[in-house]
Amino acid sequence: MKFKSIILGSAVLATLGLTSCVDSFLDTMPDNRVELSTPEHLRMLMNTAYPANNYAIVCEFSTDNVIDNNSPDADGLRYNLAAYNRGDEEQFAWEEVKSSSSDDSPSVVWEAYYNSIAAANAVLEKIAEFEAMPKENLEKLAGYESLSAIKGEALVLRAYDHFILANIFCEAYRGPELSKNILGIPYMTKPETTVKPHYERGNLADVYANIEADLTAGLPLLNNGLYEIPKYHFNTQAADAFAARFYLFKRDYKKALEYANEAFGGENVDPSQYMSTIWQNLDKFTYIKDFGLFTNNIDKPRNFMLIATYSVACRRYSGGLRYACNREAKRATIQGPGPTWEGFRWSQKNGKGGVYSMNPCFNGGCAINGKSEYGTYFAGTSAEQFELTNKIAQTGFAHVTRSEFNGEETLLTRAEAKLFLGDINGCIEDLRVWEKSHHGSPSHLANSSTEYLELTENLIRDFYQSDERASGSDTELYGIVKPIHIDEVYPSSEYSVSENILPILQCVQHFRRIETIHTGWRWFDIKRFGLEITHKIGKDRVEHLTMLDPRKAIQIPSEVIAAGFEPNPREEASEDDVEVSVPVK
Repeated sequence: MKFKSIILGSAVLATLGLTSCVDSFLDTMPDNRVELSTPEHLRMLMNTAYPANNYAIVCEFSTDNVIDNNSPDADGLRYNLAAYNRGDEEQFAWEEVKSSSSDDSPSVVWEAYYNSIAAANAVLEKIAEFEAMPKENLEKLAGYESLSAIKGEALVLRAYDHFILANIFCEAYRGPELSKNILGIPYMTKPETTVKPHYERGNLADVYANIEADLTAGLPLLNNGLYEIPKYHFNTQAADAFAARFYLFKRDYKKALEYANEAFGGENVDPSQYMSTIWQNLDKFTYIKDFGLFTNNIDKPRNFMLIATYSVACRRYSGGLRYACNREAKRATIQGPGPTWEGFRWSQKNGKGGVYSMNPCFNGGCAINGKSEYGTYFAGTSAEQFELTNKIAQTGFAHVTRSEFNGEETLLTRAEAKLFLGDINGCIEDLRVWEKSHHGSPSHLANSSTEYLELTENLIRDFYQSDERASGSDTELYGIVKPIHIDEVYPSSEYSVSENILPILQCVQHFRRIETIHTGWRWFDIKRFGLEITHKIGKDRVEHLTMLDPRKAIQIPSEVIAAGFEPNPREEASEDDVEVSVPVK
């Protein structure tokens, strides 16, 4: 790992009765930390204030997008493959991760996001000092005009950091009342100045209220002209996309729609310009990493905000590892059926390897590492870039760039908001835009006997609502269709999942699952939709995650618990907590 330090105030070193040599030593800064004393220092700090680590594996290995290759397959065959590390085994079994504190572990994610919060708080504290200055003195500071925009970015970043931490380490948000009974996380609004402080967790309702307060305060202050490369910061487009996602999770669909429209530049703006063009560029790629580098490139309009992280997440999808996107997980995402592409087939580019099934709506490449029986399918939605620090030893840091906010996910957020607001046609039109954007593959890759179908309401209803498929049978749809319990997780007097919209909502969650493969976002959807999933582990162990299973809150890192922090509960919720009546409109 790699850490950066900051100093939150001026260093004062008192020396009495010491020699001039020692005086000279003590008069220098003890390290290379930055003293925040000008608006430019604050702007520079925001360049490195974003979370330095990747939460993809922590969340992805908890989802139904990953299976255990060592469990028996349909023919009863099983293998003896090793996991990338012991922590992956604990994560897959929804256990407390005690065996790993390396990159991509809960410990590192917790630390990275609270480090980011600390940086944002340092900036906000110094801005408060500047704002308290007499106006004539403030205006003498070089760059004081940028303080408002820096403040806005720090507020939105602080909101985002807490939002991610809450969705990883807390149970699902259940609305402003029920969430008062759910453990939250410390919402940090000031830099820490004491040694070994004790923090109360509070409740999740207060965490969400604080996120909303920071987000709405910061949004109007943002200025895209503040930075040379706005896509590495919370620019206005990314912040609007974040707001849309936040309000989707809050079931405030009107605001989710409003902010999603803003992210696209207005409700009448064609969102297709913000979809990926990867299918039109497949001939440019030689290696699977080329897909990820193309997808997450800074010049792509689809990418609203990118975050560079220290991560070896892509190595989890190398061949011959125990946990993989394979079998039913692969068939429900990368190589599975859908309403317009059921039965679609692809042929290998070089004419070898036969014909295989692949979802034409999948936004990326697709490679099998190992053999299909025990390997893993990797979507190529990200790529590792290695920073070599020692050429002789060939050591350094592995980086993965996340497309944290992008056009496709924001469009699907908008589609879901429209659906709950009663605009079925508008929802399907957004789904159609998303789906059409993936139909540009070169003709030599596709079997010419299969045609793309136009996405229609009837096709959606037929695919997701037939008797066999509505049952959620893995043999029928590989677990694509699962009972959705969002009304039980977050009861609402205004919105509910009627039989009329259920098939379309199933389509939305299916498309989201495809779009967000390998990012970890599927875990957030599993929690807020109340989806139940099962992990088969080894020869005969089976773990089932229920609608309000407390294990949906990833356990707080063991070292944090050891320091006196309250852990997440592991007892099952009572019936009184689960069976909540929904008021009739």
